Amino acid sequence: MTTASWHADPLTWGTGPHIFEAFLEPTDPYSARAFNKLDALLDQAGKDKITVKNRLQSQPRHMYSGVIVRCIIAASTLKGGKETAKKVMAVVAAHREEFEFERHAGGPNMDVTPNQIIERLEGYSGVKLKDAFAIPDLDREIKWHCRYARQNGIHVSPTFMIDGLVQADVSSGDEVGIWVKKALGN
Repeated sequence: MTTASWHADPLTWGTGPHIFEAFLEPTDPYSARAFNKLDALLDQAGKDKITVKNRLQSQPRHMYSGVIVRCIIAASTLKGGKETAKKVMAVVAAHREEFEFERHAGGPNMDVTPNQIIERLEGYSGVKLKDAFAIPDLDREIKWHCRYARQNGIHVSPTFMIDGLVQADVSSGDEVGIWVKKALGN
């Protein structure tokens, strides 16, 4: 019996020398706000001047974080790779409350199963996730995201790094132009 190989497409856009890394927890409202600015960052900075890397920062206080992060990584293994993963992440950002608990511990999602979360994501995105979600060793990619964040001292989301350095003064509430100036050193 042979095991089918898979590849998680890196969640990276742009080709520029300046690296803007966004450590995001998909169901976190501040991370969702930051995620929704990444395309504008690429456009304003120039895809030839900046590389944007989306790092998934699962947070245990967001109860379905692990399921959602696994779905996004699973999506990156499918046709379209990172663009398919981006589509799933955009769905989470757009319907964030449907993938989160009220005050992190209550509300209607208390009775929702992981399978129902996956089905909800499939319904909104049109991406068939169940088979990819079940890839036995998909956790190696999830672990990579966790280890990378830990080695860089990342504990909260969103957190931003520019050219390998954590930027404590960069916020999801900043205008994109501020990110551009910081990333390009203007």
